Amino acid sequence: MTNKEKINRITSFLDELFPNVGCELHYTKDYELAIAVMLSAQTTDKSVNKVTDVLFSKYQSLDELENASLNDIENIIKSIGLYQNKAKNLKGIVHELITRFDYKLPSDKDDLMSLPGIGNKTAGVIRAEIFKIPELPVDTHVSRISKRLKLAHKDDDPLTVEGKLKKLFPKERYIKTHHQMIHFGRYFCLAKNPHCEDCKIKDLCKKDY
Repeated sequence: MTNKEKINRITSFLDELFPNVGCELHYTKDYELAIAVMLSAQTTDKSVNKVTDVLFSKYQSLDELENASLNDIENIIKSIGLYQNKAKNLKGIVHELITRFDYKLPSDKDDLMSLPGIGNKTAGVIRAEIFKIPELPVDTHVSRISKRLKLAHKDDDPLTVEGKLKKLFPKERYIKTHHQMIHFGRYFCLAKNPHCEDCKIKDLCKKDY
């Protein structure tokens, strides 16, 4: 089987399972998405949505977040992991957007990664979701699925996995594939007890991690 045939089988199954999927984080403004993605590190989107629904309802602009006390932000987001550090990053992002970027979320990857708590994956998510720039960010789900389907090696780091996926999948499918692989890993090919009996691509799988 050629790589193209393999990718076609994978994308066909993902299209069958998840034809219309997108970001599950709640946001109405560009900067809210950036904050939500930063907060989602090492925690679930569901947990983040619970705190951001409160946070963005109470503080409805960058200026209001800038003037909010760090202690109050910590209290609102304390149910998620690493909340103290994330609260500081949140305040830092808000300050930088106001002072350096004239209240606008930048689309440039280096600019995004200069914001507190924003790394390569987070910047990729923001660029794909807000600016529709072809990106294929790799989180824990995408990494696990890629390795199980032998699209990457077991010891590859996220950046290496991202590079390999970008070579295998057509550019116009990057964003859709990112969301589909997250959903596949979150709801079908789980880390524990994946639904192998219902999987049409299990012959491609190497489920030992």
